[in-house]
This record gives sequence, structure tokens and C-alpha cells, in this order.
Amino acid sequence: MAQSASPALASPRANQLLANLSEDRYDALLPSLERLEMPLGGSLYESGGSQGYVYFPTTAIVSLLYVLADGHSAELAVTGNEGLVGISLFMGGETTPSRAVVQSAGTGYRLRASVLKKEFEARGEFQDLLLRFTQALITQMTQTAVCNRHHAVDQQLCRWLLLSLDRLPGKDLVMTQELIANMLGVRREGVTAAAGILQAQGLIQYSRGHISVPDRRRLEARVCECYAVVKKEYDRLLEPRLAA
Repeated sequence: MAQSASPALASPRANQLLANLSEDRYDALLPSLERLEMPLGGSLYESGGSQGYVYFPTTAIVSLLYVLADGHSAELAVTGNEGLVGISLFMGGETTPSRAVVQSAGTGYRLRASVLKKEFEARGEFQDLLLRFTQALITQMTQTAVCNRHHAVDQQLCRWLLLSLDRLPGKDLVMTQELIANMLGVRREGVTAAAGILQAQGLIQYSRGHISVPDRRRLEARVCECYAVVKKEYDRLLEPRLAA
């Protein structure tokens, strides 16, 4: 079941890309934005499937996963209220080999592909925002690949937790070890060991699928460099627009 959202968080402006649009462009898009619930584990699109919409999460987090032929998967990136899901629609690919799955339940908005393409082809501020977000997303994907290859599972878990917390209003996550293992592309036993290390150090509290981070600063001190690289690029490319 999807988590409930406050009226403020349910607004399209809770999504940072939509919030960065000028009033004129936002007002023009608003009638085409459809609010929807994003339940935990729900799929927004499947590998190779047609994509009729682009999605703007507000309180939900969506994982982009690559699924192998044997069913194993690994997370490529996460997207929350800082961005959108469905970049292939304006990058010319129409489909993608990854799948998009709701990692943290919440709400969001969707926009029909035809409306998105029309806005993108107008070559205005919306196109600029979408391209800057895409560059930030590519940075996250690249850094994720490096992190998964060179850093220990407990460091990968730290990175994953911080990226998720950046996209949530609180300091708690609802996530089973099995789901985390699928996201990180490791065995469940590896996640159990990594979570045990972080819990023993007092960096997280984990119980029955609930993860709490009591002191975020300590977790940031423990994480590998990959988190900072990704966050810096998102902050640089997607700096909030100042109100006039």
C-alpha cells in the first residue's frame, strides 16, 4: 500500500524539476500532469517495453534496475523528487533495457509522452532542465558502476542509504534485506553482514525491514567518495531556481 502524503508534498511543485519551471511553463503543463500513487514494488515500465508516460516522483523513490536473463538484478540509479523517470522518451530511444520499480512508496505525477516530446522539442527551459537532469543521472550511473566494482558492500550500503535519504523527508526507510540485495546486486547474506557492521557501529538501526539513521553526519563520514561525487553533480546541475 502506498504511503500517504501531506497536501504540500502531493503538489507537483514538490518535484524539483517542476518547481524549477517558470510560472508560465508550469501553468501550461499543470493540466496535463496526472497525480498517481506509487506502491512499493510497483513497476513503472519494464525492460524493452513501450513507455507512454514520463514520471515525476514527489514522495516516492524509483529504482532503475538492469535485470539479467537468469533473473538477477542490480540497481543503476535511484530517482526521487529531484528528477523524473523515463529519459528515453526525450533522448530518442523510446525504450530501454532497464526497468523502473518503486523502491519507496509514495506519490508522483505522470505526463503523457506526446506532451513531453512537444515541450522538449520547443527547445526552451524545460529542455534545458531535462538535459541537465540527464547528465546528473548519467553521473550517478557511472559512479554506481565504479562503487560496485571497487568498494565493499558496507560502503555501497552507506552510499545507497544516503542517496535514498536525500530523496525522503525523514530519516527512516522501509526496506527488506532481500530488496536491498536486489538493488545492490549482491547476495542477501552480504547485505546482512554489511547491515550488521553498520548497526554495530551505531550508524543505523535495523529491525523488521525498517532502517533508521540516528546520526546522518556519522554515516556521511563512513561512506566512500562515490556519494559525494554524485551529490555534488546533482547540486551543481539542478540548483533550485530562486524565487523572483
